[in-house]
Amino acid sequence: MAKLILMDFYADWCGPCKMQSPIFEALAKELDGKVEFRKVNVDKEGDFAAEKGIMVVPTIILEKDGVEAARWMGVTSREELIKAISKAGE
Repeated sequence: MAKLILMDFYADWCGPCKMQSPIFEALAKELDGKVEFRKVNVDKEGDFAAEKGIMVVPTIILEKDGVEAARWMGVTSREELIKAISKAGE
């Protein structure tokens, strides 16, 4: 089975990040055990964010087996994230 990680790159001062957060957190509860969820504060983990090429917050990255499978910039809907997770998990 593929290892899926969904990472939410955010900042505390970012308005759109505050809109994305409840969507991400609800998905984390819904898919607990199926997908690893990680919230990354770009102000505290700047080196990691730079390594991932983060230019905009919020940015969400879906990795499948350590390789980027999808990337979204800006607020992303639950439906769009679920669709990509389902496709990556096939």
